[in-house]
Amino acid sequence: MNVKLTKLAICTTLALGVIGCGEKAEKANSEPGQVADVAEVEAVQADVSTKVDPTKGNLDIWPTLDIAVKTDADVEKRVQDIMSTMTLEQKVAQMIQPEIRDITVEDMRKYGFGSYLNGGGAFPNNDKHATPQDWIKLAEDLYQASIDDSLDGSTIPTMWGTDAVHGHNNVIGATLFPHNIGLGAANNPELIEKIAAVTATEVMVTGIDWVFAPTVAVVRDDRWGRTYEGYSEDPDIVREYSASIVKGLQGHADGDFLSDKRVISTVKHFIGDGGTVKGDDQGDNIASEQELFDIHAQGYVGGLTVGAQSVMASFNSWHGKKNHGNKYLLTDVLKDKMGFDGFVVGDWNGHGQIKGCSNESCPQAINAGLDIFMVPTGAWKPLLENTIAQVKSGDIAMSRVDDAVARILRVKVRAGLFEKPSPAKRPFSGKTELIGAKEHRDVARQAVRESLVLLKNKNNILPLSPTQNILVAGDGADNIGKQSGGWTITWQGTNNTNDDFPGGTSIYDGIAAQVAAAGGKATLSVDGSFEEKPDVAIVVFGEEPYAEGHGDRDNLDYQRGEKSDLALLKSLKQQGIPVVSVFISGRPMWVNAELNASDAFVAAWLPGSEGNGVAEVLLANSDGSMQYDFTGKLSFSWPKTPDQATVNRHDDDYAPLLPYGFGLSYGDGNVLADDLDETINIDFDNAENLKLFTGQMQKPWIMTLVSGSDSLAVNSNTHTLGALNYRTIDKVVQEDARKVTLDGSALAGLRINSFGHFREDLRSQLQLQSALRFNLNVMAKPSDKVFLVMRCEGEGECAGKIDITDKVNELAENTWNDVSIDLACFKDAGMSFADANVVFELVTAGTFEFGVSMIEMVPVTAKDATVSCQ
Repeated sequence: MNVKLTKLAICTTLALGVIGCGEKAEKANSEPGQVADVAEVEAVQADVSTKVDPTKGNLDIWPTLDIAVKTDADVEKRVQDIMSTMTLEQKVAQMIQPEIRDITVEDMRKYGFGSYLNGGGAFPNNDKHATPQDWIKLAEDLYQASIDDSLDGSTIPTMWGTDAVHGHNNVIGATLFPHNIGLGAANNPELIEKIAAVTATEVMVTGIDWVFAPTVAVVRDDRWGRTYEGYSEDPDIVREYSASIVKGLQGHADGDFLSDKRVISTVKHFIGDGGTVKGDDQGDNIASEQELFDIHAQGYVGGLTVGAQSVMASFNSWHGKKNHGNKYLLTDVLKDKMGFDGFVVGDWNGHGQIKGCSNESCPQAINAGLDIFMVPTGAWKPLLENTIAQVKSGDIAMSRVDDAVARILRVKVRAGLFEKPSPAKRPFSGKTELIGAKEHRDVARQAVRESLVLLKNKNNILPLSPTQNILVAGDGADNIGKQSGGWTITWQGTNNTNDDFPGGTSIYDGIAAQVAAAGGKATLSVDGSFEEKPDVAIVVFGEEPYAEGHGDRDNLDYQRGEKSDLALLKSLKQQGIPVVSVFISGRPMWVNAELNASDAFVAAWLPGSEGNGVAEVLLANSDGSMQYDFTGKLSFSWPKTPDQATVNRHDDDYAPLLPYGFGLSYGDGNVLADDLDETINIDFDNAENLKLFTGQMQKPWIMTLVSGSDSLAVNSNTHTLGALNYRTIDKVVQEDARKVTLDGSALAGLRINSFGHFREDLRSQLQLQSALRFNLNVMAKPSDKVFLVMRCEGEGECAGKIDITDKVNELAENTWNDVSIDLACFKDAGMSFADANVVFELVTAGTFEFGVSMIEMVPVTAKDATVSCQ
């Protein structure tokens, strides 16, 4: 590291390419490796504060980067020459990025999209097991269509972008590296560059040009469902890793930059996604502008300085304003002040979240500085047509379109896309032996070894002798999908089996192979049962795969309310068997009880496809000598309590269970005893109602109408859908209630679900002994049974369904009454509150007319619920 960030630092060092953040700050940091004098920095801040209106932003906070890839007159002339031949329609098409499930080759030929993508879980021919040849064929077909001038005269090559975030993770058989959280624990920038280079190679085998990586979020709240996509809670590692990843993907600016061996990289998500309130995915970051730079911008300092060519805008807001529509951040800061001359691409329909926008129309995003709309689903066509019309009407300035297209073409020219062969004819294309090649897996296995963090090692039980009788237990032991986490073949990383990872190894595979070679015995038993008592048990357990908001949690208590893995650990201990725990997780978690029940405890994070790397560290050689030591160190602080989700290095009140940088090596003295506090304190006195609907919907909940198999998100004061009529009505104040009339022609009713159907962790409501309470007005009695339903995300039917017909029928008509039901009733009926996405669904197959108002979960009222669930 060349510099240590302080809370007052307003510039990084010249060694990372900062030209200056004001004259005094530049002088203070004029020597690489020196921290700016605190008094001098304070003087600069005071000086700036007298000149800048903080409500309009403070550009002096932001650096002008000395970017390694410089403006080139020949490149600029070529860009302008190309643009001079383009129609408005062709220019806007360069700004549209549809998804492979939503376009055909003929669409590409007709419109000439500047780029396209495959989202998580999207494959050529919609086939999860599509071969590399299938990927290449689609790339070739769409490329050839993009340069076919028979219809529109365009000869501009298109680009394919993909989420290769821990290897080429959409392709069966690819090498899957540990997720970023594990790589942060390895703290090895040189290794990171190798990983990125391998990823680029495997991506190019399938004819793809562009990778949506690296993620440079600095995670400040571990409840966030994307925590594992961050390298660290501290910006130091993130800044240096960002530079390494970009160089590995794109090549060095003074070397093979964007050569035939490299792909375009994307630094994402701009900006502050790791610092939202309560770790809410796509939520609001309320950091000061100084903190936004000091903490959340350092990955951009690292990645942009070495020449990253694209930046992805973030779903989150900053002080309530969506980043996709924030001109100050996208244009004034990123492009004008920091000097980024590549393009800004949106995230999955992120433009549609801007106030006043929809997925089909959003001039605000282009005007703010977005250059490419990422627009999956069928929304691409109306968006293209509306954008063309908005340019013609003046809602979008032609100069803004020209700037966006120039940025896109600049990157394409720099990447040599006009000269490179078509995807099927590029040097690595079709060389399927490179997908999951041994030398690539060797790099991944090294990353696994270096990412492991040893938290506990009583009596130096590790390393284990492979000549012993070893029981390998837990549902993560022989489960490559679980150890790989989200963004693995499918978006959420779910519904995968070991057969989906040809060439990969589970953690058990690695242990079994080494133990067999040494003459020992390794027995796989998921539930921990055995016939012959083992010498030791290795138990592999942890979080199930998830991605993005589906992984949001409201605290860090592992297996809250069930503790089945803890029961397994305790059972083995009670039988006198030493226990080595290997914990699979996408974040640090409160596992005090599990730590207490373990003789050794290893944070393995999400190691990817090379599970044998775990065995190489856990096991000694047959002669007792060490194979590999533990070298991983925590890049995230480990929590002391379930609620300690925002404990971060440099906090004034910093007091984690285990600090940033902790990690035992063999021979170190053990730190953790077996008496960690396992108490879970539930604050009933200060518990607040969880409001769902108060006359308006409360985030992250939305109201949806359902009729048969059809559904409609409420966006007006009246709706008709199949068997259902809906309208707003007045209860106390104007439009504070909703009226629903059902004609009995289908199962229909009113639903409240989470935005985007992300799953929400509501287990705290069970612990608070809450009831679901709502205000109901029966305007016409139902002709059939009425059900109140909650639903969760999971395999098979994951729902709790309660018959409330008797309660509805006993209520007087045309009066407002409170109805409530113990949430435990839904749990007993099959609802998982860890994965809730529908929290209220009032439905019937009969006729029924009702009004509803004030829907909420109320703590400590379960015992007084008005509806019995017996």
